[in-house]
Amino acid sequence: MAFENLTGRFQMALRRLTGKAKLTENDIEEMMREVRLSLLEADVNYKVVKEFTEEVKELAFGEKILKGLNPGDQVVKIVNDELTKLMGSEAVALNLKEGGISCIMMVGLQGAGKTTTAGKLASYIRKTKELKPLLVAADIYRPAAIDQLKTIGAQLDIAVYEEGDKVSAQTIVKNALKYAKDNQFDVLIIDTAGRLHINETLMDELVDIKKISKADEILLTVDAMTGQDAVNVASSFNEILQVTGCILTKLDGDTRGGAALSIRKVTGVPIKFAGTGEKLTEIEVFHPERMASRILGMGDVLSLIEKATEEIDEDEAMSMMEKMMSGSFNFNDLLKQMKMIKKMGAFSGILKMLPGMSAMQNVEKVDDKQIVYVEAIISSMTKHERTHPELVERSSSRRNRIAEGSGRSTTEVNRLVSMLEKQQKMMKQLSQMNPSSVEKMASGGTQTPTSSRNRGKGKGGFRI
Repeated sequence: MAFENLTGRFQMALRRLTGKAKLTENDIEEMMREVRLSLLEADVNYKVVKEFTEEVKELAFGEKILKGLNPGDQVVKIVNDELTKLMGSEAVALNLKEGGISCIMMVGLQGAGKTTTAGKLASYIRKTKELKPLLVAADIYRPAAIDQLKTIGAQLDIAVYEEGDKVSAQTIVKNALKYAKDNQFDVLIIDTAGRLHINETLMDELVDIKKISKADEILLTVDAMTGQDAVNVASSFNEILQVTGCILTKLDGDTRGGAALSIRKVTGVPIKFAGTGEKLTEIEVFHPERMASRILGMGDVLSLIEKATEEIDEDEAMSMMEKMMSGSFNFNDLLKQMKMIKKMGAFSGILKMLPGMSAMQNVEKVDDKQIVYVEAIISSMTKHERTHPELVERSSSRRNRIAEGSGRSTTEVNRLVSMLEKQQKMMKQLSQMNPSSVEKMASGGTQTPTSSRNRGKGKGGFRI
């Protein structure tokens, strides 16, 4: 998963400070050295790394931090806030017309996932904006590009406009605009041609399409696995086309995260969406504050709840979040939560949205069978134990009895107890950081906490 190595390194660096009653300048210097190396290994732009570390260091060296209460936690807050600012501070919405036809140009190099992302975006717009999208096959050069878009359109039940590969892309776009107007489409999503590298012919065609379509959005599709190269690509496209936003693809892959942490700072172009999997529904709005929270190992509670509300009643989702925030989460709630997770996609990916889970070892190896094992362990507890997790936590004899009754090992029971304990601690810390934000979240608001902390301890894995 994206940021996995970066998250681990950040957590190691920040763990040196958390819990300390007093910090020295040497403590902060050592932490910043680790942070700097972490970012460079993640292939973040060197200038971005330099500015980021200097800014964090300046704030961390403040007298209020060095002499204040819980100085380590305050440094974690600074790092969180600066990471959020680095990626753009807040999500940037699509620029769609309230009336008339909105045009979106999808641009980018070959292999970045542009055509698939066009389909994902069309599905997202139809579902969340309740608009009628039309996909336009304007890539007449890549073999099978038109057939690929038609296949995606058929899978999503979204119309595709195409005229084959013998007509110029400019003519196709011009005719597609007329077709969209005659057939009452709301949004045109134009899949333009890509190249293995940027060249004059490609850019001339894109400039023509921009003029013809009067594009409201020019979205650059960037492969997140390319690191700093993604920043160079974004800069080149932006210089000629004035790109309005980026979509990072393959954020679920083995990417180091350099693109996400560099693009906005270097180019000024906001990241608007992220592709999080191969399925045509796996695209999400890019929230800098939530991504910063994930990088620091604090999970992403809001995104988890948004996914949950697609499968369950909204009141039930809010009730679950309130219990998490109140610190009264128990084994019954944990089992219910895992069953919710199973409905929302890959188990390992969703687990990482839960506070403290990124610190666990071998989360990638967790699969849907874990639900069965967890249910067996929890079913072997008494009703009183399920609602009072501290009883199980404090008693090795109880854990041994539960292991024997469930047919699982004591080690597995211990890991489950540890997982619940970490969640409770993380959510308690998060709620203390910004109570007003928690209240808004609990009442259904969209504001996220402005900061978060991580005090995860130990290296135990969840390998039930």
